[in-house]
Amino acid sequence: MAEDNRINGFAWFLAGLGVGALVGILYAPKSGRETRDDLANSAREGTEYLRNRSKQVAEQVGTLVDKGKEQVGEYVDRGREAVDRGRAQWEDFVERGKSLVGEQGSRVAAAVDAGRQAYKAGSAPAAAGTAGTGVTSSPATTTGS
Repeated sequence: MAEDNRINGFAWFLAGLGVGALVGILYAPKSGRETRDDLANSAREGTEYLRNRSKQVAEQVGTLVDKGKEQVGEYVDRGREAVDRGRAQWEDFVERGKSLVGEQGSRVAAAVDAGRQAYKAGSAPAAAGTAGTGVTSSPATTTGS
């Protein structure tokens, strides 16, 4: 923004300089032909200055665009790296979750099997020992009074 103000101020300075030169030329004691030649030379110089200045500005803009592209490229690369890291972490978490679910499933299956075996082991002798009597024994009643 400060650069724009400097350029704008410089442009006004040049405009004032040009107007002053034009007034000076018009009131100078030169012939009409000399005055026209001077005006034509001034116009050519001004045109050349504008060409050179526009080339400089175009080069500066090109440099800024290149820097902008470079920065955008860096940000895109950083974003891709972050996405890749996040994806890797997500896949790691999914694998951990799968293994935990598998382990818990195995534990539950083992507990169910142990419960079935305990049930079968506990009910088979009781059924054989109390067949026809309808009485079941329990540890509390066998230790007795």
